Amino acid sequence: MDLKLTNQRFIVCGASSGFGEAVARLLLTEGARVILVARREELLHDKFGDFEHQSEIIAGSLTSEKTLDRIFNSVQNQGFHGVFINAGGPSTGTPLETRMSDWDEAWQSVMRWKIDLSLRLAPLLVNNGYGRILFLESQSVKQPLPALTLSNAFRAAVVGFAKTLALEIAAKGVTVNVLAPGSHATPAIERVIKNKSSQENISYEEAKMTMEKNIPVGRMGKGEELASLAVYLLSEHSSFITGQTISHDGGSISGIFG
Repeated sequence: MDLKLTNQRFIVCGASSGFGEAVARLLLTEGARVILVARREELLHDKFGDFEHQSEIIAGSLTSEKTLDRIFNSVQNQGFHGVFINAGGPSTGTPLETRMSDWDEAWQSVMRWKIDLSLRLAPLLVNNGYGRILFLESQSVKQPLPALTLSNAFRAAVVGFAKTLALEIAAKGVTVNVLAPGSHATPAIERVIKNKSSQENISYEEAKMTMEKNIPVGRMGKGEELASLAVYLLSEHSSFITGQTISHDGGSISGIFG
Protein backbone atom coordinates (compact mmCIF):
# COMPACT_ATOMS: atom_id res chain seq x y z
CA MET A 1 0.00 0.00 0.00
CA ASP A 2 1.23 3.46 -0.89
CA LEU A 3 0.72 5.51 2.28
CA LYS A 4 1.25 8.71 0.30
CA LEU A 5 3.57 10.18 2.91
CA THR A 6 6.30 11.49 0.61
CA ASN A 7 7.22 15.05 1.63
CA GLN A 8 4.48 15.18 4.26
CA ARG A 9 5.76 16.67 7.52
CA PHE A 10 5.30 15.14 10.96
CA ILE A 11 6.33 15.78 14.55
CA VAL A 12 7.44 12.71 16.51
CA CYS A 13 7.84 13.14 20.26
CA GLY A 14 10.15 10.85 22.19
CA ALA A 15 11.97 9.98 18.96
CA SER A 16 15.25 8.80 20.49
CA SER A 17 14.09 5.33 21.56
CA GLY A 18 11.24 2.84 21.78
CA PHE A 19 7.99 3.53 19.97
CA GLY A 20 8.98 7.06 19.04
CA GLU A 21 12.14 5.88 17.32
CA ALA A 22 10.28 3.13 15.46
CA VAL A 23 7.54 5.49 14.24
CA ALA A 24 10.02 8.18 13.19
CA ARG A 25 12.14 5.67 11.28
CA LEU A 26 9.18 4.24 9.39
CA LEU A 27 7.87 7.70 8.49
CA LEU A 28 11.29 8.65 7.15
CA THR A 29 11.57 5.38 5.23
CA GLU A 30 8.18 6.14 3.65
CA GLY A 31 9.55 9.47 2.41
CA ALA A 32 8.08 11.80 5.03
CA ARG A 33 9.91 14.72 6.62
CA VAL A 34 10.09 14.44 10.39
CA ILE A 35 10.73 16.82 13.28
CA LEU A 36 12.50 14.60 15.81
CA VAL A 37 11.88 15.64 19.41
CA ALA A 38 13.78 14.19 22.38
CA ARG A 39 16.13 15.29 25.13
CA ARG A 40 19.30 13.67 23.77
CA GLU A 41 20.43 15.52 20.65
CA GLU A 42 23.55 13.40 20.10
CA LEU A 43 21.50 10.22 20.16
CA LEU A 44 19.10 11.60 17.56
CA HIS A 45 22.03 12.49 15.29
CA ASP A 46 23.50 9.01 15.75
CA LYS A 47 20.27 7.18 15.03
CA PHE A 48 18.91 9.31 12.20
CA GLY A 49 22.07 10.57 10.52
CA ASP A 50 21.13 8.74 7.31
CA PHE A 51 17.99 10.89 7.08
CA GLU A 52 19.51 14.29 7.80
CA HIS A 53 17.99 15.81 4.65
CA GLN A 54 14.50 14.70 5.71
CA SER A 55 14.71 15.48 9.40
CA GLU A 56 14.96 18.35 11.85
CA ILE A 57 16.02 17.93 15.47
CA ILE A 58 14.50 19.69 18.47
CA ALA A 59 16.35 18.67 21.62
CA GLY A 60 14.68 19.33 24.96
CA SER A 61 12.27 18.07 27.57
CA LEU A 62 8.63 17.96 26.48
CA THR A 63 7.61 19.27 29.89
CA SER A 64 9.50 22.51 29.13
CA GLU A 65 7.65 25.49 27.68
CA LYS A 66 10.77 26.32 25.67
CA THR A 67 10.63 22.95 23.89
CA LEU A 68 6.94 23.33 23.10
CA ASP A 69 7.60 26.85 21.84
CA ARG A 70 10.29 25.53 19.47
CA ILE A 71 7.95 22.84 18.14
CA PHE A 72 5.18 25.36 17.54
CA ASN A 73 7.51 27.86 15.90
CA SER A 74 8.85 25.17 13.58
CA VAL A 75 5.40 24.35 12.17
CA GLN A 76 3.56 27.66 12.51
CA ASN A 77 4.72 28.98 9.14
CA GLN A 78 6.09 25.92 7.36
CA GLY A 79 3.06 23.73 8.03
CA PHE A 80 2.81 20.06 8.97
CA HIS A 81 0.48 17.10 8.53
CA GLY A 82 0.46 15.30 11.86
CA VAL A 83 1.96 14.64 15.26
CA PHE A 84 2.83 11.51 17.24
CA ILE A 85 2.47 12.47 20.92
CA ASN A 86 4.57 10.11 22.98
CA ALA A 87 6.90 10.05 25.99
CA GLY A 88 7.91 7.83 28.86
CA GLY A 89 5.68 6.94 31.78
CA PRO A 90 5.69 7.98 35.46
CA SER A 91 7.09 6.12 38.43
CA THR A 92 5.54 2.83 39.50
CA GLY A 93 3.73 2.09 42.74
CA THR A 94 0.42 1.06 44.29
CA PRO A 95 -2.04 3.79 45.37
CA LEU A 96 -0.93 3.70 48.99
CA GLU A 97 2.73 3.88 48.00
CA THR A 98 2.26 7.19 46.18
CA ARG A 99 2.70 10.66 47.65
CA MET A 100 1.03 13.86 46.47
CA SER A 101 4.37 15.00 45.05
CA ASP A 102 4.29 11.92 42.80
CA TRP A 103 0.87 12.96 41.50
CA ASP A 104 2.06 16.51 40.86
CA GLU A 105 5.06 15.22 38.92
CA ALA A 106 3.00 12.71 36.93
CA TRP A 107 0.50 15.41 35.93
CA GLN A 108 3.40 17.31 34.38
CA SER A 109 5.11 14.35 32.71
CA VAL A 110 2.12 12.35 31.50
CA MET A 111 -0.69 14.79 30.81
CA ARG A 112 -0.12 18.54 31.05
CA TRP A 113 2.39 18.92 28.21
CA LYS A 114 0.22 16.77 25.91
CA ILE A 115 -2.75 19.08 26.42
CA ASP A 116 -0.55 22.15 25.96
CA LEU A 117 0.98 20.82 22.73
CA SER A 118 -2.41 19.71 21.38
CA LEU A 119 -3.96 23.11 22.03
CA ARG A 120 -1.10 24.76 20.16
CA LEU A 121 -1.11 22.42 17.17
CA ALA A 122 -4.77 21.50 16.62
CA PRO A 123 -5.82 25.00 15.45
CA LEU A 124 -3.05 24.95 12.81
CA LEU A 125 -4.33 21.65 11.43
CA VAL A 126 -7.92 22.86 11.54
CA ASN A 127 -6.97 25.97 9.58
CA ASN A 128 -5.35 23.74 6.95
CA GLY A 129 -8.40 21.48 6.79
CA TYR A 130 -6.31 18.34 7.28
CA GLY A 131 -4.26 16.67 9.98
CA ARG A 132 -3.53 13.71 12.21
CA ILE A 133 -3.05 13.73 15.98
CA LEU A 134 -2.03 10.38 17.46
CA PHE A 135 -1.39 9.76 21.16
CA LEU A 136 0.65 6.83 22.45
CA GLU A 137 -0.64 5.72 25.86
CA SER A 138 -1.02 2.20 27.29
CA GLN A 139 -3.35 -0.77 27.54
CA SER A 140 -3.88 0.42 31.12
CA VAL A 141 -6.46 2.91 29.80
CA LYS A 142 -8.72 -0.10 29.17
CA GLN A 143 -7.57 -2.43 31.92
CA PRO A 144 -5.61 -0.90 34.84
CA LEU A 145 -2.31 -2.57 35.59
CA PRO A 146 -1.21 -3.42 39.16
CA ALA A 147 1.33 -1.03 40.69
CA LEU A 148 1.03 1.46 37.81
CA THR A 149 -1.32 3.78 39.68
CA LEU A 150 -0.10 7.05 38.22
CA SER A 151 -0.05 5.72 34.67
CA ASN A 152 -3.51 4.18 35.07
CA ALA A 153 -4.99 7.47 36.23
CA PHE A 154 -3.35 10.05 33.98
CA ARG A 155 -3.26 8.04 30.76
CA ALA A 156 -7.00 7.40 31.06
CA ALA A 157 -7.49 11.13 31.50
CA VAL A 158 -5.52 11.77 28.30
CA VAL A 159 -7.90 9.45 26.46
CA GLY A 160 -10.86 11.47 27.76
CA PHE A 161 -9.24 14.64 26.46
CA ALA A 162 -8.39 13.05 23.09
CA LYS A 163 -11.92 11.74 22.56
CA THR A 164 -13.44 15.13 23.34
CA LEU A 165 -10.98 16.92 21.05
CA ALA A 166 -11.69 14.40 18.28
CA LEU A 167 -15.41 15.18 18.38
CA GLU A 168 -14.76 18.92 18.27
CA ILE A 169 -12.60 18.88 15.15
CA ALA A 170 -13.79 15.78 13.27
CA ALA A 171 -15.63 17.80 10.62
CA LYS A 172 -12.49 19.87 9.95
CA GLY A 173 -10.51 17.03 8.38
CA VAL A 174 -8.43 16.41 11.50
CA THR A 175 -8.47 13.03 13.23
CA VAL A 176 -7.47 12.32 16.84
CA ASN A 177 -6.74 8.77 17.97
CA VAL A 178 -4.96 6.89 20.76
CA LEU A 179 -2.80 3.79 20.59
CA ALA A 180 -2.92 1.57 23.68
CA PRO A 181 0.07 -0.81 23.56
CA GLY A 182 0.58 -3.78 25.78
CA SER A 183 3.99 -5.23 26.60
CA HIS A 184 6.58 -4.58 23.89
CA ALA A 185 10.30 -5.23 23.77
CA THR A 186 11.26 -1.57 24.15
CA PRO A 187 13.34 0.18 26.85
CA ALA A 188 10.16 1.31 28.65
CA ILE A 189 9.25 -2.27 29.60
CA GLU A 190 12.42 -2.61 31.67
CA ARG A 191 11.03 -0.69 34.65
CA VAL A 192 7.84 -2.79 34.61
CA ILE A 193 9.79 -6.06 34.62
CA LYS A 194 12.10 -4.81 37.37
CA ASN A 195 9.12 -3.69 39.46
CA LYS A 196 7.45 -7.09 39.07
CA SER A 197 10.71 -8.83 39.95
CA SER A 198 11.08 -6.76 43.11
CA GLN A 199 7.45 -7.07 44.23
CA GLU A 200 7.28 -10.83 43.71
CA ASN A 201 10.86 -11.51 44.85
CA ILE A 202 11.75 -13.35 41.65
CA SER A 203 14.54 -12.90 39.13
CA TYR A 204 14.33 -10.49 36.23
CA GLU A 205 14.25 -13.43 33.79
CA GLU A 206 11.41 -15.13 35.70
CA ALA A 207 9.41 -11.90 35.78
CA LYS A 208 9.82 -11.42 32.04
CA MET A 209 8.89 -15.04 31.31
CA THR A 210 5.76 -14.75 33.46
CA MET A 211 4.69 -11.61 31.63
CA GLU A 212 5.17 -13.27 28.25
CA LYS A 213 3.18 -16.34 29.32
CA ASN A 214 0.25 -14.06 30.14
CA ILE A 215 0.20 -12.64 26.61
CA PRO A 216 -2.05 -14.82 24.42
CA VAL A 217 0.32 -14.67 21.42
CA GLY A 218 3.11 -15.88 23.73
CA ARG A 219 5.60 -13.05 23.29
CA MET A 220 6.08 -9.33 23.65
CA GLY A 221 5.38 -7.06 20.71
CA LYS A 222 7.97 -5.28 18.61
CA GLY A 223 8.23 -1.53 18.22
CA GLU A 224 8.24 -1.94 14.45
CA GLU A 225 4.89 -3.75 14.58
CA LEU A 226 3.24 -0.91 16.43
CA ALA A 227 4.92 1.63 14.14
CA SER A 228 3.22 0.12 11.08
CA LEU A 229 -0.19 0.73 12.68
CA ALA A 230 0.80 4.21 13.87
CA VAL A 231 2.03 5.30 10.44
CA TYR A 232 -1.20 4.06 8.84
CA LEU A 233 -3.18 6.15 11.33
CA LEU A 234 -0.98 9.14 10.47
CA SER A 235 -1.67 8.69 6.76
CA GLU A 236 -4.56 9.95 4.63
CA HIS A 237 -5.95 6.40 4.40
CA SER A 238 -7.22 6.66 8.00
CA SER A 239 -9.55 9.62 7.40
CA PHE A 240 -12.65 7.76 8.69
CA ILE A 241 -11.00 6.69 11.96
CA THR A 242 -11.20 9.23 14.77
CA GLY A 243 -11.90 9.32 18.49
CA GLN A 244 -10.70 5.73 18.83
CA THR A 245 -8.44 4.01 21.34
CA ILE A 246 -6.86 1.10 19.52
CA SER A 247 -5.11 -1.70 21.40
CA HIS A 248 -1.88 -3.32 20.24
CA ASP A 249 -1.47 -5.89 22.97
CA GLY A 250 -1.20 -9.44 21.63
CA GLY A 251 -4.65 -10.17 23.03
CA SER A 252 -3.81 -9.24 26.64
CA ILE A 253 -6.90 -7.17 27.42
CA SER A 254 -9.67 -9.42 28.70
CA GLY A 255 -12.73 -7.32 27.82
CA ILE A 256 -14.66 -7.94 24.60
CA PHE A 257 -13.96 -4.36 23.49
CA GLY A 258 -10.22 -4.74 24.07
